[in-house]
Amino acid sequence: MNEEHLRLCASAEWAQLVADDLLPWVLGEDLSIGEDVLEVGAGPGLVTDLLVERASRVTAVEIDPALASALRERMNGKPVDVVTADATAMPLPDGRFSSAFCFTMLHHIPDAESQDRALAEIARVLRPGGVLLGTDGEDTPPRRALHVDDIFNPVDPDVLPSRLTAAGFTDAEVESNGDRFRFRARR
Repeated sequence: MNEEHLRLCASAEWAQLVADDLLPWVLGEDLSIGEDVLEVGAGPGLVTDLLVERASRVTAVEIDPALASALRERMNGKPVDVVTADATAMPLPDGRFSSAFCFTMLHHIPDAESQDRALAEIARVLRPGGVLLGTDGEDTPPRRALHVDDIFNPVDPDVLPSRLTAAGFTDAEVESNGDRFRFRARR
C-alpha cells in the first residue's frame, strides 16, 4: 500500500466507516460468524478490532511483515493470532474456520489468477457450511487515484459469483451500491 492509502486504512474515519456501515452491511441482521474466525488481509487491523468482539478466536493473515508485526503487538493479550502469510498459500489447516472475512483487500492481489487462488485457499480452510464475507471497492476514478504506485486490480462484482463458485463456494451473493460491493458465499 502507498503511504496515503495506508494512512486512510489506519484512520479513525475508516474505523468508523467499517464499524457503522461496512461490517453491518456485510453481516446483515441474522448471520452468525461462529467461534473461530479468519480475517484475510488484516492490514492495520481495524476489522480485527471488530471481529475479536464477536468471536472467541480470530486469526488475522497479513502479507506485509511490518503491518503483521504491529498488529501482533497491538493484539497482545487478546484471542487473536496474527499470521504473516500470503493469502494464496496460507499455512493453515483444512476446514478449521467457521467464517472468513475479506475487507477491501481483494483488489490488492495483483492479478485475477492470484485472486482466484486466494479464494480457493479461503474455501480450503473454511469448514463445510462456513461462510465467506467481504466487501471491496468498485473501479472508480477516485479509488484509482488513491492507488497510484500501489497495486489496484479491481474485482468485477458481476463476475465475482462465478469466480466464487469456481473456488469451491456455493450460494454466492454479491450486492453493489455503485461505489462498493459486498459478497457472501458458503463453503
